[in-house]
Amino acid sequence: MGTSRGLIFDVKRFAVHDGPGIRTTVFFKGCPLRCAWCHNPEGISAAPEIMVFSGRCIKGCRSCLPRCPHKALSKRRGSIVLDRGRCDGCGACVKACPAEALQRAGREVSVGELIDEISRDVPFFEKSGGGATFSGGEPLQQAGFLRELLSDCRRKGIRTAVDTAGLAPWETFSGLLPLVDLFLFDLKLIDDERHQRFTGVSNLAILENLQRLSRSGADLAVRIPLVPGVNDGARDLDALAERCAALGRRHPVHILPYHRGYAGKLKRLGLEDFLPATVPPSARQKERARKAFAGHGLDVIFGG
Repeated sequence: MGTSRGLIFDVKRFAVHDGPGIRTTVFFKGCPLRCAWCHNPEGISAAPEIMVFSGRCIKGCRSCLPRCPHKALSKRRGSIVLDRGRCDGCGACVKACPAEALQRAGREVSVGELIDEISRDVPFFEKSGGGATFSGGEPLQQAGFLRELLSDCRRKGIRTAVDTAGLAPWETFSGLLPLVDLFLFDLKLIDDERHQRFTGVSNLAILENLQRLSRSGADLAVRIPLVPGVNDGARDLDALAERCAALGRRHPVHILPYHRGYAGKLKRLGLEDFLPATVPPSARQKERARKAFAGHGLDVIFGG
């Protein structure tokens, strides 16, 4: 069993939107993209972070203040205030808080520890056709750790899926091909300038990796977040559909309608909401997206 250690921020058991069947999804810390709509903003930074649940803070309680070695905490109007410029995410304050108003996003685990946790759900995998999904963040950012996890899953007969934004050296992908049963490839925009505007990075390497992954023969599903005002216009939908249809093989397209479930996380992390006025797509917008992909002969599925 592998001995490498990696940084994760969550393990979700009985997941049904991260690949086929019932799955255990492991969320890796760290991502090279900065998507404006990211639903897991606690997975962007590659370092542990403190999330502040101000509504839970007990009036008059100051237990956490003296425990912070960097004096990053203060109390204002009955709630805790975190100076993130001083905080290094050590978690000393989390241990001291009796109300769980402070929580640490990011913990180091070994391959063995995770495999033991995943293995508890093998009976559910066998009955549902499920398995383990490695998501994030971006799991390919911790390629060595991921490889050991995938290898141990293969030895135990656990089927695997890797959810990726696609930005990694092709050598990283090719080294994992024999170990991954399904790639869930997230695709946001085709226009590179707009991709940089909304994700912070170019999509040239992403599109090349998608093409090469399709040609490799890997089992692949394309997942597209449908974000109003970002990629739901006719031009963007047509460009996405054309690119998917032009791949070496026809792959199912999963449309993931935007929702604002991430907004509370942004507040707890002290991050800015770049789409404060954006609302989930309407039934009409979702149908327009479905028709754009179906019109190119692609199988369209809503959800993961």
